[in-house]
Amino acid sequence: MSPSNAWSFPFEEPLHDAFPALHDAQSSWLSQIDSLQAPDRKTHELIRLVCTVILRNPPGIRRHAQLAREVGAEWEEVLGSIMLTVPAFGMLAAVEAMPHAREGFDAARPPEAD
Repeated sequence: MSPSNAWSFPFEEPLHDAFPALHDAQSSWLSQIDSLQAPDRKTHELIRLVCTVILRNPPGIRRHAQLAREVGAEWEEVLGSIMLTVPAFGMLAAVEAMPHAREGFDAARPPEAD
């Protein structure tokens, strides 16, 4: 498997190369967070999206907008979540996040119909 397909996030390959046990432990820990029963998965991804907007992390914004769509979020929910960051973190972070979120949202597999 090529590195572009082997890792979910760009930081994983250098972390794994330097500290494989640490990377494995972190992956295990993150999988436990992903398995939380509440909030529901869509809300979970929207919260993580907001966190990445606050951090001004474009790859994270793309990733969580994509995952939010894949679990049923509409573009208006993604955009509204981004805008909720404005009162505390300012307009610039939100505006900068929008094209990254759109890119991730558009790259998502459409959610499966029930």
